[in-house]
Amino acid sequence: MRQRHLSRRAMLVGGAAALTACGGTPEPPPPPAKDSAEVVLLKSLIAEKERTIALYAAVMADGGERLAPFKAHHEAHLAELRKYVPQAASAAPTPATPAASATSSTAPKPSLARLRDAERKAAAARPKQLAAASPGLAQLIASIGACEAGHALALPRSL
Repeated sequence: MRQRHLSRRAMLVGGAAALTACGGTPEPPPPPAKDSAEVVLLKSLIAEKERTIALYAAVMADGGERLAPFKAHHEAHLAELRKYVPQAASAAPTPATPAASATSSTAPKPSLARLRDAERKAAAARPKQLAAASPGLAQLIASIGACEAGHALALPRSL
């Protein structure tokens, strides 16, 4: 039996279709079950991001306009995480609300050193969190951790 050869046009069309499939933005998966480990992880990540954004806002209130891009990254992370658990936006607040934890009189004063430390700790926690995540969420968490590690190094030394 004679082998069939694909035409150049068929190869190009097939290759283009394969590339298009890899380059698109995937839709978030359906929300996981309410009590799953992944939901608990997502809610903790969302709460952590809210606290980090509040900390950035507190430091920026003292003249840290140069921190706006860093804060914007965290806001983008928060928006992506909320896509996976839309009900997390209306979840009951944690005992220490983000604004209160960043400006509380018992909390250390917001500073660049505190931001840098928060970024380092968050980035260090990400690899452990991957075990409880689906492949798509694990990729997002790893990307967020890489961004946080970059922030820890790139934050200015003074305002």
